[in-house]
Amino acid sequence: MGKLENKLKLKKIKIGILGGSFDPAHQGHLAISKEAHKKFDLKLIIWAITNQNPFKKKTSKNLKERINFCKKFIKNSKFIKIKYFEDLINSNKTTDLIDYLHRKQKYELFFLIGADNLVKFHKWHKWKNILKKSKLVVFDRHGFKKSSLNSKTYKNSTNKTVTFVEFNKVNISSSQLRKI
Repeated sequence: MGKLENKLKLKKIKIGILGGSFDPAHQGHLAISKEAHKKFDLKLIIWAITNQNPFKKKTSKNLKERINFCKKFIKNSKFIKIKYFEDLINSNKTTDLIDYLHRKQKYELFFLIGADNLVKFHKWHKWKNILKKSKLVVFDRHGFKKSSLNSKTYKNSTNKTVTFVEFNKVNISSSQLRKI
């Protein structure tokens, strides 16, 4: 095999991971997925649904209802897949999901979060491991730009580990939708 064939064989598939409880999924999730798909040339975005976000109170809908709603919500998006990994990896920790996908060695991982999550990212379980094995892509959220750019994680990162994306935000959140 020549050098070109080796290079093509080693090229990794770029995928994005957007984790959360998706209680419920909304236009903001879709907007950042579309933006990441386009901006980083991602072949696939995985919405990794968690049974229970460790930083949030109990979800209003059960896991099956949330998965089914997400599948209906993204039905026209060919590049988004809905996955539940917790039974497979025996964990609800992001670092364990990143480890699992990283071990496959065929993916270049882009972990997608909102700017509100960057503020406390340094409190996530093994957060440095997430940065080591994936590119953290942070999407601006209304009212969080200043605090996220002043966060411990952002201040101690490089452009190779954390990318801050400003885009036309959808000013909605799952918690706001649950109040309706």
